[in-house]
Amino acid sequence: MECETCANYCYDEEYEEYQCDVNMDEDDLARFLSSKREACPYYRNGDEYQVVRKQM
Repeated sequence: MECETCANYCYDEEYEEYQCDVNMDEDDLARFLSSKREACPYYRNGDEYQVVRKQM
């Protein structure tokens, strides 16, 4: 997984660390942790300039 480039990977000042900011309930979290997927289904590219590059 490429969490460092994901838009959902945010710094939490309370815990002073980066965390996934996806709002999952217990069932979603259990499915996510038990899956054998290679890619995260919640991954969103955090590159703000991606849209601009497509327009050029």
